[in-house]
Amino acid sequence: MASPPHLVIRSIEARDFAAVSLITVESYRPFIRPDDDYFALLADTERRASASEIVVAEVLGQVVGSLTMVECGSPYADVAQQDELEFRMIAVNPRARGHGVGTALVEHGMRVARARGRSRVVLSTMDVMVEARRIYDRLGFAEAPDRRWHPAISVLTFPLHRGETG
Repeated sequence: MASPPHLVIRSIEARDFAAVSLITVESYRPFIRPDDDYFALLADTERRASASEIVVAEVLGQVVGSLTMVECGSPYADVAQQDELEFRMIAVNPRARGHGVGTALVEHGMRVARARGRSRVVLSTMDVMVEARRIYDRLGFAEAPDRRWHPAISVLTFPLHRGETG
């Protein structure tokens, strides 16, 4: 799928925190109970940016999505092991979905992981996040059942070196 025209992926700036918070919370709202404490974590973009790397997808000057990348040992790492880059809180504005924004964010993260010499990208995704799962499947991510940490959450990996399996 082609990226939307004028799509730019760049590092987050303080001026983006509110937009990223809103997009992230709204992206996860259909999948999480309204009283879940996870919403506070999703909304606290400023704190997340201080402990991880966040990139935003921007179209015509408007932030339409984001990706958080974390290293093993980061306070935001859930499943990353040594030599892996973990993707967290991938979010796309509902009005921008279906136009390649999510794919572009994931592909950007994969390039970052390769540039850092990581062997694998890893992420957790809720099984009910069908649209996101389509992206991961299309790009070649594979389920790692031995790393599943919750009955409704799959751990997916993508090897960054040829010949390696997920």
